[in-house]
Amino acid sequence: MPYPSPDTQNPVTLPDGTRLPNNVFLKAVIDHPRIEVGDYTYANAFDVPKDWAAHIAPYLFPTSPDRLIIGKFGQFADGVTFITHSANHKMDGFSTYPFALHDPDRFGSYAATIPAGRDTEVGHDVWLGKDVTVLPGARIGSGVIVGAKSVVAGDVPDYAVVAGNPARIRRMRFDPGTVTALLDLAWWDWPIEAILKAEEAIVGADLAALRAAAP
Repeated sequence: MPYPSPDTQNPVTLPDGTRLPNNVFLKAVIDHPRIEVGDYTYANAFDVPKDWAAHIAPYLFPTSPDRLIIGKFGQFADGVTFITHSANHKMDGFSTYPFALHDPDRFGSYAATIPAGRDTEVGHDVWLGKDVTVLPGARIGSGVIVGAKSVVAGDVPDYAVVAGNPARIRRMRFDPGTVTALLDLAWWDWPIEAILKAEEAIVGADLAALRAAAP
């Protein structure tokens, strides 16, 4: 059986031939003007949502000024949530209470009172553990692993392992030279046929073999 296309909604086929409903390639199930998802990034949810965009980014609206940008080959466990800038309240006054939100005459103008923040970005080959929360404007580098129930803010460097609330770097997965080499090789941008041929080198951390396999 050929490897599933990144446009496949449910890419996991069970031994009896049925598709696993709670595992999806996000690119196939999200059509949102403020969300960009790379090929082969998948998400899992034990309670399958009707709207995956609202499930992972509940405060990102079609009119929001910021975006959620997700790279390729990401792995998102159940409960991963992105809290984007549209969830914020105006914070420079004596109160943060959104009075206009409950006034029909002013509801439409309320969004303009919230300062625009930077985009939330997730690199390639990022594993977000169960119930991870990513805060507005976070930038998570490629190859990052985020521990379950962590709360991520700010910038996370490539190939870091982070955990906690707030999430802190626990260790780096590889030495700086290896990280630079992996970013230069950018295997996630190769054709899927070349990636599959190099699978053993990728999952086995064989840098010499990965270099030799580069198309």
